Amino acid sequence: MTPQTAVLMADYNRWMNERMFDAAATLDAEALAADKGAFFCSILGTLNHIAVADTIWLHRFAAHEAAFPSLGALSRFPQPSSLAQPLAPDLAGLRGYRAGLDELIRHWVGELTPAHLASDISYANLAGVTSRRNFGALLQHFFNHQTHHRGQVSTLLFQSGVDVGVTDLLARIPRLDA
Repeated sequence: MTPQTAVLMADYNRWMNERMFDAAATLDAEALAADKGAFFCSILGTLNHIAVADTIWLHRFAAHEAAFPSLGALSRFPQPSSLAQPLAPDLAGLRGYRAGLDELIRHWVGELTPAHLASDISYANLAGVTSRRNFGALLQHFFNHQTHHRGQVSTLLFQSGVDVGVTDLLARIPRLDA
């Protein structure tokens, strides 16, 4: 991963989250919370999980020796204790939380350098198991995890009669021939 790719992925992440929340907002609270048999049960549960995982990873990235200034804003986003911990009481609250995370991510990736991405970081998962891995590869996982679960949300929305439309990263890659 390069710093430029991280910027592109942060833009794609924000764009897709806005689209997912716009689509989800067309459904009532009962439809959003309905157990659809997905890993995190519902549309709302899956959107919540994405935000939970992002929060956990951002706290891990904040422990990097670079001490990224923008990640100081994580104090507004306490560390979750489980992968399904509810972060807000409803879609509107979760959307506000998500928008705040996306803004933080957008600022943070602007601070990344090739040296940061080539370095390693150590972290512990929620079970306390420690790992040391390449920072750039973990950042790639961070963005891939979001995309994976948004794909699930897109399917759940479609099953509920809501078409999100184009979800491809290609839609955010600037054309060079235009």
